[in-house]
Amino acid sequence: MIKKLLLVLAIVAFSKTNAQVYGANNFTLCSVINPGTYTTSYGTKFSGCWGWYQANKNREYAIAGSAAGTYFVDVTNPYQQVICDFEPGKITGTVWREIKTYQNYCYVVSDDSGPNSFQIFDLKYLPDSVHKVHDAQTIFKRTHALWVDGNKLYCSSVTYSDNTKSTLNIYSLATPSVPTLIRRLNQDAAFITTVHDTYANNDTVFVSAGYGGLYTFTLTPPSYSFTQVGSLTSYVGSGYNHSSAITPNKKTLVMCDEVPAGLPIKVIDVQNLANMQVLSTINQYAAGTPHNPWTVNDSLCFMASYCDGLQLINIKNPNAPFLAGFFDTAPQTGGNVNSYPDPYDGLWGLYPYLPSKNIVAVDEQNGIFILKSHLFKNPDTSTENPNPPIGVGTSTGSLPTGIDQYFYNQNIMLSPNPANASVFLIMADLMTTKNISVELLDIKGSLVYKQSTLAVSYTHLTLPTNREV
Repeated sequence: MIKKLLLVLAIVAFSKTNAQVYGANNFTLCSVINPGTYTTSYGTKFSGCWGWYQANKNREYAIAGSAAGTYFVDVTNPYQQVICDFEPGKITGTVWREIKTYQNYCYVVSDDSGPNSFQIFDLKYLPDSVHKVHDAQTIFKRTHALWVDGNKLYCSSVTYSDNTKSTLNIYSLATPSVPTLIRRLNQDAAFITTVHDTYANNDTVFVSAGYGGLYTFTLTPPSYSFTQVGSLTSYVGSGYNHSSAITPNKKTLVMCDEVPAGLPIKVIDVQNLANMQVLSTINQYAAGTPHNPWTVNDSLCFMASYCDGLQLINIKNPNAPFLAGFFDTAPQTGGNVNSYPDPYDGLWGLYPYLPSKNIVAVDEQNGIFILKSHLFKNPDTSTENPNPPIGVGTSTGSLPTGIDQYFYNQNIMLSPNPANASVFLIMADLMTTKNISVELLDIKGSLVYKQSTLAVSYTHLTLPTNREV
């Protein structure tokens, strides 16, 4: 039997470093890590993200899509992210990866060409690991975006294994590990040729149809056929209709158009689905490109806005929305420096639905951020003061309270531990310089591994030993 030995990790930094500064208003940075090891041809390492709450263990997780696969990160302690597992995708260099969860299952898709696949993971074994239950093309090969409403999975722009396509499919999650096709949009609305994203709420479906605009449908059981209720095809700042989100009271929809760059957020009255009206538009910077909205109550919408990072929009009065706060995850570009070399770099997605109300934000270049705001907290006080004073609780530094940027062993993680043959070394990316020397010692003090000038924040180490450590 192989004896398990405890690893001791010794790290020596070659030089002191300065922390990255992120512009912020009414947000505090808890932690950020940048574990991506592969960069796409677009210069990106991450894309979509989601989150998951493990009720039986009272733990919170961030799930981040990367160019090479999917990271499952324990963020129960928002100041110390711990990577529990990394699951590679079918192909490396993926620009698009999107994620949703239902019960203890996680659905991961990509829309890149090549031998792609639909992946399903069982999360119940976390924080130890996740178990892959599906990684194949039998259901479909590619899809661009996902949404889960009740026990139904919506998949936009589906490509099958034979390269035939469908604009929008609905799958039953009655057996979550085996989604079963219920209906295809083109059975009822063949005139729609493109679906980028879908937002469904109790079988009312908002379809972002690219340059075709926005359409609303209701679903009629048991066949769940689509019945068109309304459309919005001509409106101020129209372009490639990308995504939307509705408030819980079902009165207000927030919508984004992605192409061309620089189109503002639309705030829409949807109380009459047959006659939707754009009430107002808003954008932090005129040249910024809002990407994905997430409504959390009737007053607040979190927006992932590419080069300008996270924006918190107060929409309590939909005729006069205002910027309540922001956190710039991409300070190297955007309105803060008046530079948009690629307007689609920066913050891709958010997850503001953890019970703690900590916010997961994943930036394409800069990694996985955990943020918090006093405007969004337990208990929910967001509706008590619809006009909070701007500047209160502002954070512009990158270091959370209690972490010394030069005391590195607070920000270093080794996974798994114990390990056999190889380990992942993860270093919270709080430093601009990452040249380090690594020594791994077993519990008896014997040297297991040594390497100098390791200039990365995350790496996979193959141990030159057959011992389990």
